[in-house]
Formats: sequence, structure tokens, C-alpha cells
Amino acid sequence: MSVVLVAEDEPRIASFVAKGLRSAGFTPLVCGDGATALDHALTGDVALVVLDIGLPVLDGFEVLRRLRERGSTVPVVVLTARGSVDDTVAGLEGGADDYMAKPFRFEELLARIRLRLRESRPESGATSLRAGDVELDLRTRRLSVAGEGRDLSAREFGLAETFLRHPGQVLTREQLLSRVWGYDFDPGSNVVDVYVGYLRRKLGPGRLATVRGMGYRLDPQG
Repeated sequence: MSVVLVAEDEPRIASFVAKGLRSAGFTPLVCGDGATALDHALTGDVALVVLDIGLPVLDGFEVLRRLRERGSTVPVVVLTARGSVDDTVAGLEGGADDYMAKPFRFEELLARIRLRLRESRPESGATSLRAGDVELDLRTRRLSVAGEGRDLSAREFGLAETFLRHPGQVLTREQLLSRVWGYDFDPGSNVVDVYVGYLRRKLGPGRLATVRGMGYRLDPQG
């Protein structure tokens, strides 16, 4: 599931956009200031940024400038109350891929997000993810381990996709919860551990390691 960063300091708008993205199959990641947005956008884990201009700490224009200066090509859709021609030109010339003025219709925003994601993925013809002898078919949502097929639930598929996009990398419970379930981390919840257990049984022994005090790591074999 693609992670869409929503950089918006108005909670009502941020919640509205996040809810719509979640319903459309994306994983929203919400932040309310420009400095945090920049940090998230530079990780490489974000597929697209929906960026407000009037952010605290760093405004959207500064976030955009720093992103492009550091070589990031992540698609950015600016969503702002500043709808003047000058602001639109400044946003597009500053490296934004699209520019929408508030108020807006979510259906149009979603269409623009999908378009920009398609444009940014010339390699998107790939229909599977592979790491070692583990392969995930993105069309059928079936897992293959050493050539043997395994069926996955929706949450198991989301976890498997996340691990296969980051093989060998330690992923924290907070990261997994945000990307697969799409809501803020509750330190009292064990839902991640439960589903990691389900997925571990389907992957087989030795492939999904627990890193004590940190999270989980996919160690593919083969």
C-alpha cells in the first residue's frame, strides 16, 4: 500500500483527507508542521506528498525547496488556500507536480494523486516483489515461499508488502501500524505482534526476525 504524506496543520482537513485516502486503499501519514513533513518526505518511504503552504515551522514553499535541493523526486501535490496565480506559479516553478486550491473536492484530489503516482512509476509494470525465495504477487495477493503458494488476509498482505519493500531493514511496530493499519501508534496495542505471528507462520521459520527492543526484520533465504 502506498504511503501518502499529508502535511496539513488544520486537523479537520487533515482528518478528512486521511479518511478518504484510507478508503481509497492508501496509507495516510499525517503531520502538522513543515519540518516534520520534510523529515518524512526525505526518508524515501513516502510515495507522494499532499502539501499545505501555510504550515508552521517551515512553510510549504520552503519544504518544497529543500526537498528538491536534496534531490528528492517524490511527487508533491500542493493543497492550499492560497489560490492566486502568483502562488500557483511559485509552487509549480518550485518543483510541485500539481497545485489545488481550497476548498476542494476529494474526488478531484484523489484523481490527481493517482495520476501523479502513475507518472512517477515508469517501472510500475512490475507485478511482484521478491526477496530471496520469498515472492509476493501484487495482482493476486498470493505469497510464494520457495515455490509454494500461500493465501494471505488483507492485513497479512499489507505486512508482507511492507517487509518485501524493505528487506533486511528493521521496521518498528509504529512504522508497521502506521503503514498497514493507517492510524497512530497505540503503545498498548498488540495487533502488530499478532499479525506478524500470523505472517511468520506462512513465511516459515527463520525469515521474519524479532529485533529485541526495536521491531521486526525480513531475512529472506534462498
